[in-house]
Amino acid sequence: MTPALIVHGGAGATTPPALQTERRSGLTAAFEVGWNILVQGGTALDAVVQATVTLEDHPLFNAGLGSCLTEDGTVEVDASLMDGSTFQAGAVGAVRNIKNAIQLARAIMTDGRHVFLVGDGAERFAREHGLPQVAADELITKRQYQRWQTLRLGSGQAQQTTGEPGTVGAVALDSSGRLAAATSTGGVRGKRSGRVGDSAVIGAGTYADSTIGACSVTGDGEHIIRATLARTAVELMRGGKDPVQAAHTALAHLTRQTEGEAGLILLDPFGRSGVVYNTESMGAAFRSEGRLVVRV
Repeated sequence: MTPALIVHGGAGATTPPALQTERRSGLTAAFEVGWNILVQGGTALDAVVQATVTLEDHPLFNAGLGSCLTEDGTVEVDASLMDGSTFQAGAVGAVRNIKNAIQLARAIMTDGRHVFLVGDGAERFAREHGLPQVAADELITKRQYQRWQTLRLGSGQAQQTTGEPGTVGAVALDSSGRLAAATSTGGVRGKRSGRVGDSAVIGAGTYADSTIGACSVTGDGEHIIRATLARTAVELMRGGKDPVQAAHTALAHLTRQTEGEAGLILLDPFGRSGVVYNTESMGAAFRSEGRLVVRV
């Protein structure tokens, strides 16, 4: 089976020209990390985790380093991961001091006792399992701090900012036919402390079933949760739609039910792909006709 991979860097406002080269480079690097795993016979699960880690480490994406700040000026990250062959999943929400939330989600999945840990309990789990933690201010970039100050001194309401970095994620199909999906985010700017968005919710931000498809979602988290968008998109392929058709139908459902905006990446067991959004733009990297396509 020919492997396939899509990574995304979030849907939202168009990236301004000054940031496009760096964001393109970040998406390219994430794709290459995941793709190298797949072509060497590695698993879809390893590919989506390592691609997501690469984006979490990049300061121009809203996950890990460079995450949006809460109303209190802190970083709280969410992430989730699902193996479409075993239906194992791991998720974390409202976690501080963790640079790579997707690795914590992977550890929770491997441990197997629970699926979803949040806050202090998730951080304690990370310490017990030897996952690296960082000082809170190490995740705050100058750009995000300035955006937080602008919001704090303004109306107090979250505002769209041109070029806002996006939630990250990946979906992969490996040579054994296994599908996996991963999603990670810093959430929305100015969110209440303790808020958990769709990126941590299996079925909303992340879903995988190796007999049908795998999906990672980005956009209006509260609306995406209400529409269980990731599983909705995957299940639509059960009825015979290809990934592009399924993605458009799922987004139409989201708009009809919630008036929300989102983007999603979708793979099926044959390696067919869909990258669909109803926002201004969506950053993504994938292979098409044998060449790498990177959009910012």
